[in-house]
Order: sequence, then structure tokens, then C-alpha cells
Amino acid sequence: MNLHEITRLCGAGHHLDDLAAETEPEGFSIDSREIKPGELFIAIPGEHVDGHRYVREVFEKGACAALVVHKRLDWERNPEDFNRYLGRLIFVENTVCSLQQIAARVIAAWHRPVIGITGSAGKTTMKDLTALVLSDAGSVLKSYGNLNTGYGLPLTVGRMISGGVKPSDFNFAVLEMGMSSFGEIARLVDIAPPTVGVVGNVGTAHLEFFGTQEALASAKGEMVDGIKPGGCAVLNADDPLVIKMREWRSDIGTITFGVESPADVMARELSFAGDLSETRFILKTPEGESPVILPLSGRHNVYNALAAASVGHWFGLSPERMAARLRSAVPAKMRGELIRFANGVTVIDDSYNSNPEALIQSLRAMLDASGYKRRIVVAGEMLELGATAPELHYQCGRQLAAMKIDLLIGLRGLAQSLVDGAIAGGMKPELAIFCHTHEEAAQKLINELAPGDLILVKGSRGVRTERVIEELRAVL
Repeated sequence: MNLHEITRLCGAGHHLDDLAAETEPEGFSIDSREIKPGELFIAIPGEHVDGHRYVREVFEKGACAALVVHKRLDWERNPEDFNRYLGRLIFVENTVCSLQQIAARVIAAWHRPVIGITGSAGKTTMKDLTALVLSDAGSVLKSYGNLNTGYGLPLTVGRMISGGVKPSDFNFAVLEMGMSSFGEIARLVDIAPPTVGVVGNVGTAHLEFFGTQEALASAKGEMVDGIKPGGCAVLNADDPLVIKMREWRSDIGTITFGVESPADVMARELSFAGDLSETRFILKTPEGESPVILPLSGRHNVYNALAAASVGHWFGLSPERMAARLRSAVPAKMRGELIRFANGVTVIDDSYNSNPEALIQSLRAMLDASGYKRRIVVAGEMLELGATAPELHYQCGRQLAAMKIDLLIGLRGLAQSLVDGAIAGGMKPELAIFCHTHEEAAQKLINELAPGDLILVKGSRGVRTERVIEELRAVL
């Protein structure tokens, strides 16, 4: 889609020259640091930095055009820039709204299934597995990484109309939808109304903004509210707050998945490889059963696979075909990624994010492993847990101690409460250590390491626990 057509989608005014108007962007970008030649730059007025300050920079890096708000551009200081770049500027009243309007109109004209994915933990893996399963039935557009916000989702949709790609190249769109406040998922489903909406779980992530799990469930439930009539809600039968959502609407279907509770799609006979290389189970659907070899570790990834299989079932895929696709799954970077060092130390890099449920899930997966001499946990502070954050950290520490973890290194802030809870739960103080910095935590870990150790590294995104792994890579 060329820039002239894109301006019409968002009702923009412009002075594009003839060459620019006929140019098809190579992609969409909101980050001046990562802009690539030929991309359309959307200048976002952020809380701390306004993208309009970098318009000259992105043009110097090869941007084909920029979507801007005229009054935010400081042309008075550099009037020559205005004349130089006027033929590549697209003027709108609000760049965020315009980006979202482009995505909404592309989806509305596409007329093919959108699958929305949300949950408090594991939604990125759930999204990846769902896209993998559906790739057996057609070409799938999926969110990259965790592009799941009011910016990220439209940028994903932008890949349908840039870089020589057109919407008809795709049969499905699998879109991750995240939130940290009421109304965020509602806004995303307005942009891309789901044919199928998946709610994986309701935990304690973002409790700082909601107060209670029930309020958090209400916000997650905006996914169910946004499903197109005649569509389907895919719900976790083992999560009491999620399964209640099947009562919310009578004009859509429901597919439930679970391990413990009766459900439409289930897993039975679970077994976990001692080296954490795979998980095996029997996939049971209303159409039959099939054995699954999932190259991901942990019970939580069984739930992610069941959610994906539920979506596949809705679209008519047999359990055998879905099992074959799941066999080729790979862990996303920093989401349960296994790193085996030459000295016999194994690291589970789960450093992308954390909350209490996700931490305990990862610990359970760690306990399923066999053949390791010690289990060590580097746990960063868990953010956005609200007033109950100290107690949640403390109780996680007590659970960690009960799981007989050999060494705990808590990193930053409220991880002190995690360490305190572990000591209260019976861990010796010299085996439950708090560190203020990544460097301190990494050095403590390096000093303790021995062949046969299994290490879990996990923490909220803002804590950047992956830096501990970077320190390990530098010396091992």
C-alpha cells in the first residue's frame, strides 16, 4: 500500500511529492533509534520524549516519510528542514489515533479471522503456539515479541500493508493483547475485533492498577466482551475467574481447556523430560486424541499448548495435525530458554518478565528436572503488584523454601521480602542472599557455581535480570 493510500486510511493532510505519494513503506516504526531505510516513522509524543524531536534524524537514516502533528514540529529554529522534508510529511491531529485508525481500517476491510490472546502469564508463548498450530491451515500474521499495546498491535497490523506485503497474503491474524489498566483491551479489540478470543489466566500481574484479582479479571474479560457475535471464547477451565466468563454472553461459542477440571480440550498422562528438553502428554479434543511431544518444559506450557489446540479445534484442525505442529515449537528468547554452558552449568533464562504465579510455575518446571546436583534461583523484584507486593514476595519466598531450592539470590527492592520469606520458611540465611545490583548478584552466583547446577533466572522486565546472564556468558 503506498503512502497516498495510507494517508486516506487515516484522513491525513499532506504535501507529499509525487515520488513519495507512490512509495510503499518497507515498514512502520515509532523508534527513531531503530528506524530502517524506507520505513514510515510515526512520531509519538511520549511521556518523557517526543518523537517529533527526531524527525530530521529519521530522514537522515532513510525514512521514506513521517506521520506528524504539525504544531509539535519546531520549524522556527530550522526552517530549512521544513522546506527540505515537506514533501515527505503526513500531517494528522493525533499520531497515536491515526496509527490505530490505519490498523482498524485494514482489519475491517480484510474480512478474515482475528485471534486475540490475553492472560496474566504466558500469553506470548500462547500466542506463538497458536500461530504455529494455525500455520497448518494457512498463512498467519502474528505479533512479534510482545507487541501487545495500543502502539504494538497497530505496528503488527502495519506489516500487512508494507514491505511488499498485502492483507490477502494472510489467512489468520494472531494478536497478543496486553493491559495494565481498564479499557486497554477494550481499545485493542475495537481496533481488531476477534473472531476467537483467548483468556489464558488471571493472576496477580498489574495488581497495582486494579487492587483485586476480581477487578483484574473484569479487565481481562474485555476480551470476551469484544468477540464478534458468532465467534468463540477460549477459556481456561482450571482458573475459576476465567471460567466464569463463559456465562457473560449467549451469542458466542465457548471452548474450555484444562488439566484438572473437565474441559473440551484436555491434556492427560503428562510427563516431563529430566533434561527440560520436552514435555509429553495426550491431547484430548472432541474430535479424538493424539500424543504430543512439546519441546518446552513445564506444566504451564501444557496450558499454553492446550489454548493453542482449542483455537485449532475451532478452525477444524484434527488433534493429529495440531500435535505435529506443536512438535516444532521453540522457546522464545528469555522465556524459558535453556542455556547449557560448557562447564556443566545449565541456565533457564526466563528473565523477560515475572509475577508470583509465573515464578512458581517456573520453579515447578525446575523441580521436574532430574540429573542436576543443585537448583539455584536468581529472582528479581516483581513489579506492579500494588499494596500487597511485600506480602506476595514474602509468601513466594516461603513456597520457594518449601520446594527445597538449594540457593536463592534475590535481586533489587522487594526481592528482600522474597529472601525474608525463604528464611522464614526454613532456608539457611547463608543460602538466601539479597543483592542490590546485577553485578553483585552475578558475582555471588559465579562464586557459587559448580558442574551440575541448574539455575533459574527470572524477574520483572524493569529489573533487567538478563544482565546477570550476560555476566555469566562473559566468564563461562
